[in-house]
Amino acid sequence: MLIRFKGHIAESEVTDQVLYVDRRRFLALGAAGAAAMMFPVGRADAGALDYTKGAVTLDEKMTPFEAVTTYNNYYEFGTDKEDPARVAPGKLKTTPWTVSVEGECAKPAKLAYDDLIKPHQLEERIYRMRCVEGWSMVIPWVGVPLAQVLKRFEPTSKAKYVEFTTLADPAQMPGIRSRVLDWPYTEGLRMDEALHSLTLLAVGLYGQELLPQNGAPIRLVVPWKYGFKSIKSIVKIRFTETQPATAWNKSAPGEYGFYSNVNPAVDHPRWSQAKERRIGEFLRRETLPFNGYADQVAGLYAGMDLKAQF
Repeated sequence: MLIRFKGHIAESEVTDQVLYVDRRRFLALGAAGAAAMMFPVGRADAGALDYTKGAVTLDEKMTPFEAVTTYNNYYEFGTDKEDPARVAPGKLKTTPWTVSVEGECAKPAKLAYDDLIKPHQLEERIYRMRCVEGWSMVIPWVGVPLAQVLKRFEPTSKAKYVEFTTLADPAQMPGIRSRVLDWPYTEGLRMDEALHSLTLLAVGLYGQELLPQNGAPIRLVVPWKYGFKSIKSIVKIRFTETQPATAWNKSAPGEYGFYSNVNPAVDHPRWSQAKERRIGEFLRRETLPFNGYADQVAGLYAGMDLKAQF
């Protein structure tokens, strides 16, 4: 699939999907691809991303590559936004990488990166991403629909939730020596959320492999939820019958609910969620329910009290 943009990038500079389906060739994009993508880009053509089952094309200006890769939350490498880009590239070793899949499934396994990802066709999806602190970005992720990966392990009828766990290695991640969270970082989704067509197991952004500060080599992307739900550097996936405990919900249950859907009507106890600031813009904008994906995902929560189950 060829992703085309209007504006400052010529068609010859846009990454064809066939170049990054193979991970080793993906790496070979190198400095030329990075340089092209570090400049502000134009807008995605309406209809340019042809996905099935409800995926979305955005006609919005994307956040510059430099901002996406230098302004990050990844507390394992420090609590300042600049810490992950400063610390993670010299610390995090992403090869070899294995992911354990276990719990309520017929085919549990421990797979290397290539064995987990290569059987699937990679896609590029431009998603809004909003952080609970009130800032947001528009990012072109590269990845595989999570549903495709999970179905390979044949979850049983007892699998009601999916739990994800991040690497926790103090030798690589100096931040976990602090007590800011109960390590390892864990997150979870209800099964229907995990199987939704918008949920992505991401391995890259801007046509390149993920950088360490962005959650290399494998992370979750759930675009209608606040950013902390999109767990980074995944080493374990577990199918569970009961709702899993999650890192921020354990730390501050009154501030960070299990669902954490973007909801301008539910404020954080210490600040409003009604508006957000897109990185690279001066003025704040109205926060959209479900981060703008209400048409696709609101039905998942029919009948729920979204203020109580926040």
